[in-house]
Amino acid sequence: METTEAIAMTIADMLRSIASRPRSSTKGPLDADETPPLSPQVAARLSSSRQASPRPSSSLRYSPVGSPARPSTTSSSSHAATAVMTKDFSYLLKPEIYHQLSPLSVPAPFRNSPRQPAPETPIPELLAGGHFRAAAIAAVQALTGSGSPCATAIHPADHARIFQLLYTRLACLCLVDATVLAAQEARALEDMGSAFYYAGAASDAPQHHLAPWELRVLGVRLQAIGFGDLRRAVTGYYDLAREARVGAREAARAHDHSAAELWKARLADLGVRVAGALIEMDDPAAAAEHLATLDRDEDEKRRRRAAGGGGDAVGEDGGKLAMSRALVWLHLGDVGAARRCVADGRAGSETAEKVVDALADMADGEYEGAVGKWRALRAEMDESGVRDEMVGVNLAVCLLYVGRMEEGREILEKLVDAGLASHTLLFNLTTMYELATDRAKGLKVRLAERVAELEPSPHGWEKTNADFKL
Repeated sequence: METTEAIAMTIADMLRSIASRPRSSTKGPLDADETPPLSPQVAARLSSSRQASPRPSSSLRYSPVGSPARPSTTSSSSHAATAVMTKDFSYLLKPEIYHQLSPLSVPAPFRNSPRQPAPETPIPELLAGGHFRAAAIAAVQALTGSGSPCATAIHPADHARIFQLLYTRLACLCLVDATVLAAQEARALEDMGSAFYYAGAASDAPQHHLAPWELRVLGVRLQAIGFGDLRRAVTGYYDLAREARVGAREAARAHDHSAAELWKARLADLGVRVAGALIEMDDPAAAAEHLATLDRDEDEKRRRRAAGGGGDAVGEDGGKLAMSRALVWLHLGDVGAARRCVADGRAGSETAEKVVDALADMADGEYEGAVGKWRALRAEMDESGVRDEMVGVNLAVCLLYVGRMEEGREILEKLVDAGLASHTLLFNLTTMYELATDRAKGLKVRLAERVAELEPSPHGWEKTNADFKL
């Protein structure tokens, strides 16, 4: 297990995206109105994507999507409802779109566990218990009408219910390490930027996309994988970013502060996703240039807030985005840029700064120094009554690299006993089993039995063979 692999496991979810689109010479869609444009270097790298992934731009209708509902007259609401009812989404209800999920990928202790949910368990309860594979199956049964004979068939015009179930299906497939299947199934959505997916509202009302924002963001990456065109993800993110920029501007004009902040947060999130997409396209230079523009934008906003007397207060979303950018910089190998992303309170907490500092030491191969930093951070959290799995896993990995594998293994075992069982934790623990003995398979099976006995939680209960390297 290499150093970069150990760090990448902690940030894998940050690096899922793909595709490409040129920036405007003035304001790009990933910029809010007050931010500078993307650099010409990145724009040049992305300039060929439109020819590779043509989209019917004449049919696109950009608007605020998923923002709080605006007041409207009875006549306009009726007009919109009538228009929506004419949309036929029956093509998403065909059983042949969806794949069978084999139970053989699940270890026997989970398949035969009394904690397995009953077939009639509602989807919300499945999600609350971390039964993601069962939730994915239940979502398809509801979509296709293949579940209980008494189940009510979904009306092809009930877009809200259809998209809710489809998002549940695709997200759960990703959570059970079946992203390839999710990518194939997402192809059925075709072009989600077409006019068909917009409600035909009255002419004086804003156009409204029928699919939820979360499904559209997830669909961008999955369709890029499913259609085999990694540049499609960047193109898709830019299309969404244009809508977010328009939404933020319209919300500000209407003095709707909460909606404006929501759109700005979405815009910033898309910026980080573009960087991850460029990395998956194997273009680290473009990703670094793009990230540098995001960092400069954030620094400029901080200076503007300070000059206006607003201070340097960082919200929860701002802190998460700063952490996300730092993790992507670490993946690119620039530890200095990673540290700058969270320096001086940019991440909203000292803990985030300490985490990135310790990860940067790991990236530089300074494992002894990283051990001390992880120990100190762990002690601080223990005093606060917080048991952080990420801190424990990284401490154990550092101990492995400095020749104290037994101590690291003991830390991971205690995390499992405490009810924690992420893929990263299990993968590293089973790797230590393999390094310690030739009879690792028995240890892995017993570990699977222990994890299967844990109480279900929203973090995910059922595991796959890959989690235990079986």
